[in-house]
Amino acid sequence: MATPRGSRPPGDSIRGSRPPADPIRGSRPPADHPRPTMVRPHWALLEGRAGFAHDDQDVGLRQGWFREGRDAQAFDRTIRLPFPPESRASGIGDTGFHPVVWYRIAIPAGMLESLGHGPGRRLLVHFGAVDHDAIVWVDGTEAGSHQGGQSAFTLDITDCLGPGPDHHIVVRAHDDPTDRSQLRGKQDWQPRPHAIWYERSTGIWRPVWLESVPDTHISQLSWRVSLREGTAIALIELNHAPRRGVPVTVTLGLGGKPIAATRATLRERAGRIRVSIPHARRWAWSPANPQLLDATISAGDDRVTSYVGMRDVSVGTRRLEINGQPTYLRQVLEQCYWPDSLYTPPDVQALDDELALIAGLGFNGLRIHQQTPDPRLLYRADRAGLLVFAEIGNAMEYTPLAARRLRREWSDTVLATRSHPSIVCWVPINESWGVPGIAHDAEQAAFATAMATLTRHLDPTRPALSNDGWQHVDSDLLTLHDYTARAVVLRRRYRHKGVQRLRTRDQVGPAARFIVLGDEQRTQLPMLLDECGGVRFAPGAARRGGGWGYSSVRTARGFRRRLAAIMTAIRSSDALGGFCWTQLTDTAQEVNGLCDEQRRPKLDPEQLRAIFGPR
Repeated sequence: MATPRGSRPPGDSIRGSRPPADPIRGSRPPADHPRPTMVRPHWALLEGRAGFAHDDQDVGLRQGWFREGRDAQAFDRTIRLPFPPESRASGIGDTGFHPVVWYRIAIPAGMLESLGHGPGRRLLVHFGAVDHDAIVWVDGTEAGSHQGGQSAFTLDITDCLGPGPDHHIVVRAHDDPTDRSQLRGKQDWQPRPHAIWYERSTGIWRPVWLESVPDTHISQLSWRVSLREGTAIALIELNHAPRRGVPVTVTLGLGGKPIAATRATLRERAGRIRVSIPHARRWAWSPANPQLLDATISAGDDRVTSYVGMRDVSVGTRRLEINGQPTYLRQVLEQCYWPDSLYTPPDVQALDDELALIAGLGFNGLRIHQQTPDPRLLYRADRAGLLVFAEIGNAMEYTPLAARRLRREWSDTVLATRSHPSIVCWVPINESWGVPGIAHDAEQAAFATAMATLTRHLDPTRPALSNDGWQHVDSDLLTLHDYTARAVVLRRRYRHKGVQRLRTRDQVGPAARFIVLGDEQRTQLPMLLDECGGVRFAPGAARRGGGWGYSSVRTARGFRRRLAAIMTAIRSSDALGGFCWTQLTDTAQEVNGLCDEQRRPKLDPEQLRAIFGPR
């Protein structure tokens, strides 16, 4: 099998540490750093080859596969990290039901020294995501566990390291493929992908990496900015409560020039440090000028680099507003799915190419659909000035377990990604997935309201949706999903009078669902056509009658005419604040992309830009 883009050669499982960076000289995070908003000088990716085993009989725990000396015997296969075993890129490519999988990841001799690790320091292992429940051992000692397949987690493995020069990380992942209360998004729970659901993704599917840090160090960092007030607040959490005050310095700069700085003493585990920025509008982040301020945070002996985007997001009368300016959203639905590597990008170049493609086709934003956003993708959106709606994959049914899972994992996701200025709206629930009875079940409606309230508590600087697409109970925007292909119907439906009718409580809208439910949902809010299009065009599939789409055309000329007619009708509405087109690429059996699954546009890019771009 050919080596996938971005993978390491056989036997090379470590990408080395990085030299220190000086943010006041305009530094940027390394392109492949898994956490761009909080970077330390030395870190290492654990990628490439690792030991692997299916455990279909679930005997690994009883037989002690995690123990040194016994673990190597159990791992009879090799996998390429960070690709999931269902993917061809992993070297496994087995899409059957395998609820339990194991990994054995080597930390080669000399790696810890290259990270600057030594006495008085702590060694951290970070997991970008492991689907769904993970237990981690290091040199035979359990280091910790985590539940949730879409959120990142970190373990301190210092006290687990054995005495020898060679060390191993063993991971057991459990992912029940039939559990409909699990947050699975577009991952199918049936043996083969059907309708609009795709292949499963089990176990490790985002980067695994090491970091050596001081004994007292920053464990979480995020930013809360206000362009209007001219402030950036660093929200800092230490790994433990300090025995004495920890001196903290926060410095912001741009292009080698310092802009603002402040000093404080952190006496509790968590604190907020406010930086006042003179002439803040001079440094504003916007889609037209996405400048990012470099940041350095020193806390005792710990030093991290970050960045800040100074911008405000607000809800206007008819549109979302960026820095007080009404902004018409031209978004595209982004499934973040690649045919060889599934939900894991083949390499970081694929992320660069993806956002360049989106911008090149005329869109000013994207909606990352039914999975948590990759921080590396968000960093690129921050730099490109693209506007992002951030989601999480939902469950297929409502149960107390599903509700508990969503609350926990969504909270972790918002806290981990709220620093990114490109995110302009939070979407914890999509199309009533996970709350299918919301229209008649008061408990499910209350849960959707609670999720929106929780989101606002975690981040009061952005709008949040209680439910995307329909059946809103407490949303800051009214979003609709409408795949009508007839331009005359769209034009009539989204005239001013038609939109006012859709705002009426208990009014049935597109897809035969209510748009507004209950008395708590505000109705005079911007309305967005948050999913539309979905036109199937794949000549081979169309002739065979295969592939999914909401409407179909057979020729390139018909495709262009259908797209242009739908978009002309949508843009004729002065009552809509924007749209999100379904979708960027063909994905698995869905052939309704603007591009095929290899990211090749189905029409000349200039033709697509003329349809979707600015006017």
